[in-house]
Amino acid sequence: MIHPFLFLKWLEEQLQLHLGEHVMYTWFVMLLLIGVALLVKGSIKTVPGGLQNFFEPIIAGIEGMIEETMGHHGKAYFPLIATLAFFILTSNLVALIPGFYPPTANLNTNAAMALTVFAMTHIIGVKEHGLAYFKHFCGPVIWLAPLMVPIEMIGHLARPLSLTLRLFGNMYGHEIVLMIFFTLVPILVPLPMMLMGVMVAFIQTFVFMLLAMIYIAGALEEAH
Repeated sequence: MIHPFLFLKWLEEQLQLHLGEHVMYTWFVMLLLIGVALLVKGSIKTVPGGLQNFFEPIIAGIEGMIEETMGHHGKAYFPLIATLAFFILTSNLVALIPGFYPPTANLNTNAAMALTVFAMTHIIGVKEHGLAYFKHFCGPVIWLAPLMVPIEMIGHLARPLSLTLRLFGNMYGHEIVLMIFFTLVPILVPLPMMLMGVMVAFIQTFVFMLLAMIYIAGALEEAH
């Protein structure tokens, strides 16, 4: 992807780090989120105000989604789901700032998150149900196992691929379109695309978060 100028890319070149813009901007988003979290933690009051007032409804909304999708036991996985949500949304939104690159427009970043969800899904399944978790790969009756095992394996392996490519395709495509508009008509005309970019950022965050919850919920319910 061609960018006129990237602030952290320039810093990377000056420091001769050779990490790639997606890594530099991933660190930027991480530091930004950690900084905001520390600010909110240091100003928590009984009567909320400022940043606490802003984040409390968001946290409550995520908690509500988790309970609806995953049930009561899903609350234990709130830190994972909320972290993914805040990281993906922030990474998507920085794309709208000139000179900033969204880490989610890179396959490596998205694959790392998708593989984390994939690994956690099966770790949680084994933790909750033991080795009996793997019985669902065999189908409802044992004689269907030769047919069901390959189908289930393909279906589960397709999950991280789907999570990775869906987020990457939308964010990378939006970046290209936005860069073309800024190059051809740099004043006013790109604004509708930027507004659409905000919508895309929220939708893609919601989709990734929802699918992660559905996958983990499936692992939690395998015993039933």
